[in-house]
Amino acid sequence: MARGELTPYELKIREDISRNINELISTRNVTQVDIHNHTGIPRSTLTGYVKGTSTPNAGNIQKLADFFNVPKSAIDPRYESKIVNMMQVKEMASVPIIGDIACGDPITAEENIQGYREEVADTLPTGNLFYLHCKGNSMAPTIPNGAYVLIRQQPDVEDGEIAAVLVNGDTEATLKRVKRQGSLVMLMPDNQSYDPYVVTPDNPARILGKALKMSADL
Repeated sequence: MARGELTPYELKIREDISRNINELISTRNVTQVDIHNHTGIPRSTLTGYVKGTSTPNAGNIQKLADFFNVPKSAIDPRYESKIVNMMQVKEMASVPIIGDIACGDPITAEENIQGYREEVADTLPTGNLFYLHCKGNSMAPTIPNGAYVLIRQQPDVEDGEIAAVLVNGDTEATLKRVKRQGSLVMLMPDNQSYDPYVVTPDNPARILGKALKMSADL
């Protein structure tokens, strides 16, 4: 699967949400401006939901459901009430996948987001979370090429932990193991075929967050 490409399931969910919102707009005789004024959701973001080019996060699903006075399942079919082995379907959360990073922008700025991965909300750790899509084999076999790595945004990690780090003038996020020797900081690949990245004033780096878990699409 290409970087940032959605799965067929994710595409189907996005299409269903778009169709549901359009039907509600038509039957309730409202406009996107009306929705924006009531919910505070940016108009450009609403346009993405209406056109099916982006997927609402859990918070915006709730705002849309409140605006139309419908259950969340009337917006997003993942919230339909189903009984599976006598257990309620868990509420899902959309975690952004970060792509290329615009210099100076916050890491989760909308222009940096390539898509979302759905996670069971109550299994996620606290904090500001995002996914990085691993490219290359520098962290293999720990993190294979194409894996998605969940990151909790924080300014530092313990020695030896894997971190998402900004390099190349704050425009590229890489996954490396942070090692410290006195005042020297090195970003170490787990694959010994790759060279360490030594942090210097001429070769700076900035930690974005700690790697928490990895997942991959088959």
